Amino acid sequence: MTEFPGATGLVQNEPLLWEQGRKGRCGFSLPRRDVERSTVPEGLAGDGPDFPDLSEVDVVRHYTRLSQWNFSVDTGMYPLGSCTMKYNPKTNERQAAAPGFANAHPLLPAALCQGGLELMAALECLLAEITGMDAVTLQPGAGAHGELTGMLIFHAYYQHRGKPRSKIIVPDTAHGTNPASAALCGYAAVPVASSARGVLAPETVAAVMDEDTAGIMVTNPNTLGLFEENIKAVADIVHARGGLVYGDGANMNAVMGLVNMAEIGIDVLHLNLHKTFSTPHGGGGPGAGPVCVRRHLEPFLPVPRVRMAGGTYELSEDHPLSIGKLQAFWGNMGNLIRAYSYILSLGAENLKRASELAVLNANYIKERLKGTFHLPHDRPCMHECVFSDKLQQAHKVTTLDVAKRLMDYGFHPPTIYFPLVVHGAIMIEPTETESKQTLDLFIETMQAIAAEARETPDSLRQAPTRCKRRRLDETAAARKPCLRG
Repeated sequence: MTEFPGATGLVQNEPLLWEQGRKGRCGFSLPRRDVERSTVPEGLAGDGPDFPDLSEVDVVRHYTRLSQWNFSVDTGMYPLGSCTMKYNPKTNERQAAAPGFANAHPLLPAALCQGGLELMAALECLLAEITGMDAVTLQPGAGAHGELTGMLIFHAYYQHRGKPRSKIIVPDTAHGTNPASAALCGYAAVPVASSARGVLAPETVAAVMDEDTAGIMVTNPNTLGLFEENIKAVADIVHARGGLVYGDGANMNAVMGLVNMAEIGIDVLHLNLHKTFSTPHGGGGPGAGPVCVRRHLEPFLPVPRVRMAGGTYELSEDHPLSIGKLQAFWGNMGNLIRAYSYILSLGAENLKRASELAVLNANYIKERLKGTFHLPHDRPCMHECVFSDKLQQAHKVTTLDVAKRLMDYGFHPPTIYFPLVVHGAIMIEPTETESKQTLDLFIETMQAIAAEARETPDSLRQAPTRCKRRRLDETAAARKPCLRG
């Protein structure tokens, strides 16, 4: 009998710290004051929060109990499509924690942080080599920040040529942040539909590409988990009208080291180091979203840029066409170090092997689950596969029900209801770090849930039943959020 990882046990409740505090408790001793006591000026005090008085044991137990509610990539499989959540090797953490890096003040002069600058210069070279691009900036702090950087570069390029443009083509299989990033730079998004094969058709792009269109934003592999097989023809159409091609590289985990992005026509490409290059997502930050460009766009990269001068590294601001500075400093250094460590520890051949295994694992799940769940595009996928709840609808079981029931079995749910081009989408990305044993257990779980949908559909509509919380009223949470605390 298969034993699934989901279980029940002692899971303690935990009140808010404000409810636990008692006047007079103290968890630490303040150092002796070396300045005069001062009070908040009248009119500025307001009715701010009354911070709770807590002992050390109150605080330690509170956060330890909360940590026991967490599900993390160190706990189990995260099959999140379009958000690569693979295991982060602990050697990368050790390198990032090296005192020379971790304790360096961000305002140190260049002469006192040569090691950090050398690492940044080396990482830029490695990312350029892996992608086939010519120049890299490490400054963007996340993928969407990288998209914004790319669109700013588009804008600066056309302004410099004295021929500003106003539109950007965005396929329906692009990531949802693409049109937002374009809009922030004043571009109007022109949506285009993918073909019946789930990829862009060149004639569709040709019909909307004109001299007022700055270019196209292509997610490749796209959000259906399919490689844009017509990308070179699409790029040629865009370039023929003087446009640029932006590559959303969030899904590079399928093609890392295998596809030369410059050769397929990409002009600007962002990378998510917190996906493809195994650095933590950080619960919303910090991430890292370097941007790679072709040679003709290098002058527009943000400043400062790491340069070698007189045998030492320096931060150069002497780039008159630059789009300027994107954040206070020059990148999320901890994640840059982790990515550098990951690349060096794997080497060129194993980076390619990681991509191959990610694709193999996704296709294994696709083949094992097709027929159990509806597969909109029954063809080889890349790093992720997309199913839907079409076969479960006869029993009034939805994608949400399947996701909630997965939690009872001990698995984090996959991405659901995205991409929008698939109704009731279930997007699964296993990554290369999961073993066949884990994949088989996940597949058996999905098959068991599909059987429950046929035989006892009411049980799915009540799921989850074994978690810390039962199913929440998500509509009420969105319309009447509780902001207490």
